[in-house]
Amino acid sequence: MGAKALLVFALLSFSAVSVRQAFAENEEDPGLVMNFYKDTCPQAEDIIKEQVKLLYKRHKNTAFSWLRNIFHDCAVQSCDASLLLDSTRRTLSEKETDRSFGLRNFRYLDEIKEAVERECPGVVSCADILVLSGRDGIVALGGPHIPLKTGRRDGRKSRADVIEEYLPDHNESISVVLDRFASMGIDTPGLVALLGAHSVGRTHCVKLVHRLYPEVDPALNPDHVEHMLYKCPDAIPDPKAVQYVRNDRGTPMVLDNNYYRNILDNKGLLLVDHQLATDKRTKPYVKKMAKSQDYFFKEFSRAITLLSENNPLTGTKGEIRKQCTVANKHH
Repeated sequence: MGAKALLVFALLSFSAVSVRQAFAENEEDPGLVMNFYKDTCPQAEDIIKEQVKLLYKRHKNTAFSWLRNIFHDCAVQSCDASLLLDSTRRTLSEKETDRSFGLRNFRYLDEIKEAVERECPGVVSCADILVLSGRDGIVALGGPHIPLKTGRRDGRKSRADVIEEYLPDHNESISVVLDRFASMGIDTPGLVALLGAHSVGRTHCVKLVHRLYPEVDPALNPDHVEHMLYKCPDAIPDPKAVQYVRNDRGTPMVLDNNYYRNILDNKGLLLVDHQLATDKRTKPYVKKMAKSQDYFFKEFSRAITLLSENNPLTGTKGEIRKQCTVANKHH
């Protein structure tokens, strides 16, 4: 065999090997796919849906929690259920940071995990349970059904130390909020739609008293101020007393486009709500969503999908936690 033929043969063998390796890696790591558990735990998504419905019947506010979890977990570096890890002697839990104030109902996620584990032990990740319970919670609140991919694996460490870098605060400028979301691939209409989640649930007085005391923010609708002052009578609320204002007094339990009409009417509770309705970059989308619930749902579904696919652990990365609150013990 001549030198040239040898070289061609070597190149062909090499490319065959690299193709084989690529295939092998792909088989190990198909990334996120629709219906990832169809062979390993075909009932997984139905069990999660059933549990979300049962829990919602018993405790209506669980659905808000499921929805918030997607944002608080996936926006911080990776959609890997790091949010659910308890504090250890060495590390603080994300759940215990200031940015997670008001997050609750984590114990019910453990109930969903237990139900899935009874059917298929050690197969379905907490990260997928977190995302799918969020999706089903959105439906419980009257929102759209969003087809989401699965195949996430669970992270092993809390990301509490970097939360401030990733999760925008409700008092930050709209420019900062837009930048944080853009880094996840979520554009301006996507951000405007995600904030439509403020159409349900409540805002704790701690988060909004700076707009009422020492003097009332003149940007607030005077009709709404009266109600806010009645609900938040103290300039320094007792954080243990659960004092709050409903985000949307008209349809507080329904995910709908009422939020956009409220903020255009200067009834947004948080500074970010007010900015969304007044900033020239976001206002056109606010007006469009106030007019069309279909448009809001379309953009909301797109943004939730992008958020749920933010830098997941797949293939052999991470692990499948046995319990969502603790990383597996490695002997």
